[in-house]
Amino acid sequence: MPAPPQCPACGRPLKDRGLVLTLREDDGKRTCRALWKCPTGHIWWQWSDRANAPLETCPVPSLFR
Repeated sequence: MPAPPQCPACGRPLKDRGLVLTLREDDGKRTCRALWKCPTGHIWWQWSDRANAPLETCPVPSLFR
């Protein structure tokens, strides 16, 4: 099993918090984003169908606390 990604803000390991179905604006597809959270509360997500997708700050963290 690969090591979890590191939080870009604090460098701590991220924990997988599930998937979120969203509409991707660039191609109009309904696609999942993998949701990640660090122990200090930073919340990130990335496209689950794009292997090298960068982590992005989740724009609605209050929905996933």
